[in-house]
Amino acid sequence: MTALPPGFEVVLDRRTRQLDDSTLFGAGSGRLVRLSTSGRAALAELRSGPVRSARGGQLGRRLIDAGLAHPRPPRDAGPADVTVIIPVRDRPSGLAACLASLGSARAVVVVDDASEDPSAIAAVCAEHGASLIRRDANGGPGVARNTGLDEVSTQLVAFVDSDCVPGPDWIDLLTPHFADPSVAAVAPRIVGTDGDTPLGRYTAACGALDLGTSPANVAPSTKVAYVPTAALLVRRDALLDVAVDGAVFDPELRVGEDVDLVWRLHSSGWRVRYDPSVEVPHREPATWRELLARRHRYGASAAQLGRRHPDFIAPVVVHPWAAVAAVGLLDRRPMLAGIGLTLSALRIGRRIRRLGLPRAEVARAAAGTAGQAGSAIGRYATQVAGPALVATALVSPRRRAAAAALLLGPPLASWLTLRPRLDPARFAIARIADEIAYGSGVLVGSVAARTPVAIRPKFIHDLAI
Repeated sequence: MTALPPGFEVVLDRRTRQLDDSTLFGAGSGRLVRLSTSGRAALAELRSGPVRSARGGQLGRRLIDAGLAHPRPPRDAGPADVTVIIPVRDRPSGLAACLASLGSARAVVVVDDASEDPSAIAAVCAEHGASLIRRDANGGPGVARNTGLDEVSTQLVAFVDSDCVPGPDWIDLLTPHFADPSVAAVAPRIVGTDGDTPLGRYTAACGALDLGTSPANVAPSTKVAYVPTAALLVRRDALLDVAVDGAVFDPELRVGEDVDLVWRLHSSGWRVRYDPSVEVPHREPATWRELLARRHRYGASAAQLGRRHPDFIAPVVVHPWAAVAAVGLLDRRPMLAGIGLTLSALRIGRRIRRLGLPRAEVARAAAGTAGQAGSAIGRYATQVAGPALVATALVSPRRRAAAAALLLGPPLASWLTLRPRLDPARFAIARIADEIAYGSGVLVGSVAARTPVAIRPKFIHDLAI
């Protein structure tokens, strides 16, 4: 494990609690760190300012990798040598807005992926001083980015989609993260352009590419499991390190190619950071039909990603006893729910005693795990059987409450958390339609790929607390 370089500050995650002078517990990650005497001295160093010693750098790295803290890089790094690559097919007006927002401070390479009107793309590039590469056959955004990378020699590469309007300073704000030589890529937060319509308010609250307000170490099976290449700053050496047969992006993937890249970087030992303090606006679909069609396409990539990374993809991850408790509550079977909660609490209790945590954590952890399981099961059921749940809620009095809870529980919980500028009923309907559209893509993709990996639940036998 390489130490965090001097000059980096380390900020504890808002969900990290210091239980005593030698124990840190991450309520979000479920990770526990015990500090030795030298570790306590290193923590004091990190609390007082940036990393100054090898001991402080090692603890900082350990806390960041465990999800208990986040790096704050030094801001005195000068402007980096960066080339921007933009894949595009048609949409010259969107490309014009994207190029205008970037400014003229850096080299920009536009790859026209077989547009029907290449002259319109060429005119936009000429107007904004961008280099243009024309592909005669459409290969998808990943192949277009590969084509652009062949012409790039700068240390850093910024990928930007033509439907983004990132502003001129987003690269400068993210560049300091690369003072850490283990960082391969840094992603900003992708935010929807808020329109004063129900669709605009919905996408502004929970856009498909918006990964939230909390910084994160990006890794499979965590809250931020990937980042999109809609706007992504990447170290070129890291891209070359994970290239397969000379291709950075898998040419067989037209959707999900960015997830595949991030997971290959992770598997090769590189680190990827998500920094939501930097925001890049992204033009969302203009109609509900377009939005749901895009969600369907995203879902269709899950099976192919599962073939490549079977350990990293699962539609729902729950502990068996937590799932039993959630199902019992949903199906109005108090005895079954009680058994699940009791066994979950006993299992968590054993782990708490083994770790030496306060006993008060038992009830909180059991309830939290059951709640998370219920929400995860609801989303999974909506994705794989949404129409059947709707029909059950309408025609089966016995199962109506359970079906309604599965359908409405997760979106209403999201509404309470996000507080969108949309009433709960319309938000819930939109969220359910969103999940069904994504799930239909997963099912279609799984049938086409002849693999159940993207629809098979994953049960874990050790609880995060």
